[in-house]
Amino acid sequence: MNDQRQIYRLLQQHLDRQPVGYPATWSGTDLRFLRRMFTPNEARVALHLSHQPVPLPAIVERTAAEFSAEQTARLLESMFERGAIGWKERSGVEYWFLLPVVVGIYEGQDGELTADFLADTEPYMKSLSYGASLLAVSPPQMRTIPVNQSIPVAQNVATYDQIRSIVAEARGPFVILKCICRQRMALNRKPCKQTSRLETCLTFDDTAAMIKHRRHGREVPREEALDILRQNEDDGLVLQPANARRPGFVCSCCGCCCGMLSLQKHLPHPLDFWTSNFRAEIDGALCKSCGKCVSRCQVGAVNLPVPKGRTRSKSPARINPDRCIGCGLCVTTCPSHALRLTKRIPETVPPESEEELQTQIAARKKTPWARRRMLAKVMLRMKQ
Repeated sequence: MNDQRQIYRLLQQHLDRQPVGYPATWSGTDLRFLRRMFTPNEARVALHLSHQPVPLPAIVERTAAEFSAEQTARLLESMFERGAIGWKERSGVEYWFLLPVVVGIYEGQDGELTADFLADTEPYMKSLSYGASLLAVSPPQMRTIPVNQSIPVAQNVATYDQIRSIVAEARGPFVILKCICRQRMALNRKPCKQTSRLETCLTFDDTAAMIKHRRHGREVPREEALDILRQNEDDGLVLQPANARRPGFVCSCCGCCCGMLSLQKHLPHPLDFWTSNFRAEIDGALCKSCGKCVSRCQVGAVNLPVPKGRTRSKSPARINPDRCIGCGLCVTTCPSHALRLTKRIPETVPPESEEELQTQIAARKKTPWARRRMLAKVMLRMKQ
């Protein structure tokens, strides 16, 4: 038992050295989660992986003192089938790499959550040490891009801020998944208030190929992928791809289920931890104070002032620029056309690829002390 505990502690420390990190917890939930995701022998192999994809022959060479080539290959496959590590293929060579908990192992369940998995996962994900590690990531792992109908025609909008251009330029394949967050809330008996649809998360290119290799999800043609995104926009879901010019996925998120958006609503200054190149602005002279933008906003960035003694405000809606993530959902449903999206200055150009994103995160990684100090500042200013 002591030997097993030691190997899981070594794995925890190894994962914590990766870009997003995997800090220890006083309660032991960190080791509980690792025991669920890795057998002791799998943990030994995982110690030879990193966030950067490593070809199979190199891993076999690194693990030769403990395992045969066949054993190593089997252990890699079993970890991958469980969603514990990542895989990709380049020019016929298999590569393997470590995943963070979010975005990675948690989403690696591919929309097929179980209550047992959540029982071992949620206590760790809700820990302060992990929360600090996740918030400290710079640049952020995900970003927000506007829904298509809200993008101003007059503005020069970069390809990486246009979801249809991203999908049009993707080489494929395209795989649609059930939303992992809505699955989690359904298991907790809190069904989504925004949509009854589950197949809303789109993957493509290497990420889709990885999911196909695991025999999960549903492969769709490019045209159906675009149609699903269109339905997501109509349902009022926020489009959140990986924070890269060539992302491998686009999540379509709601404020009631999405862990990221739920966290955003409680942060005192969420744009410190979010990437978006747009924000909504309102023309007070055109606003009819109907309140549709308030209900449409998934992050609580819009409000209608309510004077004392009155039940309905005639004042125009107000947008908090520090909370608006520029999704454009309010713009598309404003009956008086009082809302529009404007570019944030300076514009944030995302990394070229998700691998480059991880490299940048690693280069800017905060020390444990800096993470704790950042968390303390956030908690002191936390929105009640």
